[in-house]
Amino acid sequence: MSRTTPSAGRDFPLSGLPEEVAGPMLPHLEAAAVEMVKEIQGLVPEYARPPESRYGRRMRWAVEETVRQFMEAIGRPDVEWATVTGIFEGIGAYEARQGRSLDGLQTAIRVSGQVACRRFIKDARRLGWSLDTLGSFTESLFVFLERIASAAGQGYANAQGELAGERERFRWRLRDLLIMDPPASAEAVGELAKSAGWPVPRTLAAVALRPGPDQAVPVLPPVFLVDWHAPGPYLICPDPDGPGRDRLLAAIKGTRGAAIGPSVPPSRAALSLRWARQGLALVERGVLPGKEPLRCLDHLPSLVAAQSEELIDVALSTRLAPLMRLPPHRRDALSRTLLTYMECRDNAVAAAERLMVHEQTVRYRIRRLEETLGGVMLDPERRIELLLLLHHLVRLDPGDRRLSPGARTTRRR
Repeated sequence: MSRTTPSAGRDFPLSGLPEEVAGPMLPHLEAAAVEMVKEIQGLVPEYARPPESRYGRRMRWAVEETVRQFMEAIGRPDVEWATVTGIFEGIGAYEARQGRSLDGLQTAIRVSGQVACRRFIKDARRLGWSLDTLGSFTESLFVFLERIASAAGQGYANAQGELAGERERFRWRLRDLLIMDPPASAEAVGELAKSAGWPVPRTLAAVALRPGPDQAVPVLPPVFLVDWHAPGPYLICPDPDGPGRDRLLAAIKGTRGAAIGPSVPPSRAALSLRWARQGLALVERGVLPGKEPLRCLDHLPSLVAAQSEELIDVALSTRLAPLMRLPPHRRDALSRTLLTYMECRDNAVAAAERLMVHEQTVRYRIRRLEETLGGVMLDPERRIELLLLLHHLVRLDPGDRRLSPGARTTRRR
């Protein structure tokens, strides 16, 4: 609450008038307050409450107290303004907490000043005031209104700052709650999201991040829930497949690496984050491209294979043993050709275009593979298995793909 020194009252024009001037007006204070309340309620819809309601009684008390404080300042250079400014700081804070602007309160203050001016003119005629006395009242009224409006603005700003800090703490809690595994209940998420001012989306995606070593973390729009201080920084993006996609890409543009997990319901945010971190790990290994934010679902085979590298390495030495015994350069060419051929639905022409070789070269290599692998290529039940093994051999581990599984194990050790 703001405090003003007693000397501030000496700048108040009414402080130079004799205190007796206020006497004839004191019996009319209640009527003045009633008139002000009536006009305020007529012009400010949010203040139009029943007079006997708690809100109505509180508003009338505030108006009456304000009028009384003004009248008590007459002839007092040592007036203390803390009481009346405290009232309006509280009103300003209340407006902020209700999510309203100060427009209604400013209108109420202005309307009260207009009522006071009209009554001062009537009092001047009734009591025979001089023009100087009327001028002192009018000038003092403007000073008084400016002070209480300023106090209301200060209370509003203070409350907004507190609310912003409180809302940010709720956002932190919500962010942590969303990635819990097992997931929190929808009711708990909804309640916390309401306190955080974050609409719960139909779907969301977690994004694993790696800020550049010399880059300041970007300032993100409030729609994103972000944790830059976690061991693995991440953010939560609502509605990633809708309008939020462009905002998301713009927001994470300044990071060194980013991987976008699959879009999931809010209850499965932990799953999205887990796969986003897997994708980012493959980007950092150089397995997957990292120039642009990686969308994990666009690299499903690599992510699935990365979860079972040890098993796939063992399977390579048994399922594709004849291929793995070939010299590395021959094995590499044949495995790339077979993978591309299968991805092109066994179309040699399409495979040749992708590999940038002659179609007869593709057909020759496929015949060699049929001789080398035998029935493995012709068994429809093993087609998915073969695609997975070839994908791992050709694409998943580019640094080691020319080594046999045994040699790769030795190299890793």
